Amino acid sequence: MKKIVALFLILASSIFSFAQKKQGKSISFLHTAGQDIVNESGKKVFLKGVGLGNWLLPEGYMWKFGGLGDRPRKIEKIITDLIGKEKAAAFWKTFRQNYITEADIKRIAELGFNSVRPALNSRLFLTEGENPVYVEEGFQLIDSLVSWCKKYNIYVIIDMHGAPGGQTGANIDDSPNDIPELFIEKKYQDQLVDLWVKIAAKYKDEPVVAAYDLLNEPLPINTGSADKYKHLLEPLYKRITAAIRNIDQKHMITLEGFNWSNDWSLFNKPFDSNVFYQFHYYCWNRPDNLNGIDEFLKRRDDLNTPIWVGETGEKGNAIYWATTQLFESKNIGFSFWPWKKMDTENTPYSINKPGNWDLIAEYSRGGVKPDAALAEKAFNELLENIKISNCKYFEDVCNAILARVPAKIEAENYGHDGFNRSYFVSDTVNKSKFYRKNEPVKINLDSKVADQFWSEQSIELQQSEWVVYSFESLTARKYNLSLRASAAAPAQLTIFINNKKVNVAVTNTAFNEISIGGYKLKKGKNTFKILSKLNAVKVDWINCN
Repeated sequence: MKKIVALFLILASSIFSFAQKKQGKSISFLHTAGQDIVNESGKKVFLKGVGLGNWLLPEGYMWKFGGLGDRPRKIEKIITDLIGKEKAAAFWKTFRQNYITEADIKRIAELGFNSVRPALNSRLFLTEGENPVYVEEGFQLIDSLVSWCKKYNIYVIIDMHGAPGGQTGANIDDSPNDIPELFIEKKYQDQLVDLWVKIAAKYKDEPVVAAYDLLNEPLPINTGSADKYKHLLEPLYKRITAAIRNIDQKHMITLEGFNWSNDWSLFNKPFDSNVFYQFHYYCWNRPDNLNGIDEFLKRRDDLNTPIWVGETGEKGNAIYWATTQLFESKNIGFSFWPWKKMDTENTPYSINKPGNWDLIAEYSRGGVKPDAALAEKAFNELLENIKISNCKYFEDVCNAILARVPAKIEAENYGHDGFNRSYFVSDTVNKSKFYRKNEPVKINLDSKVADQFWSEQSIELQQSEWVVYSFESLTARKYNLSLRASAAAPAQLTIFINNKKVNVAVTNTAFNEISIGGYKLKKGKNTFKILSKLNAVKVDWINCN
């Protein structure tokens, strides 16, 4: 009997060990190799992930709050004012336990992302004041995150979003006095170095941690901070990196430029052999415009390192589809910001707004103080609503980020491989006036209100001109395809769906949805080509569901 039990234990141990190896098979230390990020086998890894904003550093705009609640310390004050110190402390502990859980990481992996970027507030790891001490709760939360990510093969980029003293002089880093005291007081620089050393000591042997993001969006120009202190930025980066390298030679380090990450003029050459540079990409123009990235591509060639988009998002599906396809075509990984927030339609998940929340939000704008019982009920409801099981999922947003169907593909989001590959037009001299202003495909602005948040646009193809779209399908299955088009004179399109060809007549002078039919798409990459065979035609979108 003892032999049978022993044999069973050995077998069980072997099965468990095999399962562990299988589960973590794709996770290994990452490092830079020229302009690529590769794993220990030398295989290229394309980081596409989500930012875990509002979890460890709450941001007022995600709470629908005004100026009196625009950063963590002010949000904390509001909650303490409304329900008292003890209940507020209990609220925050539960908030951090519920906001990001194993269920979130599992879902992130299921959806096809492979990385997360948690935004850290140093106050959750190190107290303020004359004799700061480390706070265990923050490290425990990151430990949990790392363990979940290890389980589901998700890389972690640790982001110092709010450094001691603040690195921006604005609300996003929980600045106490709206000045970048990190660059003014040496003690804060010392604290930041020591905090990074402590983080590195904990995770120096952990391959699921992909990189250390030393400072988020330091020294914006519009506050005057950049002009005063930008000369101190790279020396601080060098000091932090040297301290980390004393104990951790394995992990990548990512560096952000000043002015919200995007000014790299201080960087001449990499001072470390395992570093990559980061910019943030938001398209907030009205009407919509796809911002150019040529300056970052040029600097990548100069620096000969990978480059990465640490934040992109906060807009709509047309922009999401275009930007992430643009990044991938240029070998630039990205992290979508954020994973979830309250009462929204432009993130993968939306948190339902608690009852009477508007009264609390109004208080953050200087309004009447709500009743304590009402406030406590709203905060307790929030603690339940932030659980992913109680959030609303937007498949269209997620599919736009990852450029896959089912989806409505806006016609202006043809591919990014250039002339004679993603598009052909007769006139290559005149560029589009809207959206993709450096390319010659004609894009029309169809919005009735020019400055609306999500623009309505269409492309216009002359006879013999064409555009190509690429997208992913998670399975091989039949989809129903249609497009919305119009023509001043009866026109004809030839549609190529992978290798299948179909002719479509466009006879309406006003935009009209035209059925193309049901077609089986393959698992993985598919292409959709639109050729104007007869006369000019306008195309608004292609629907694939």
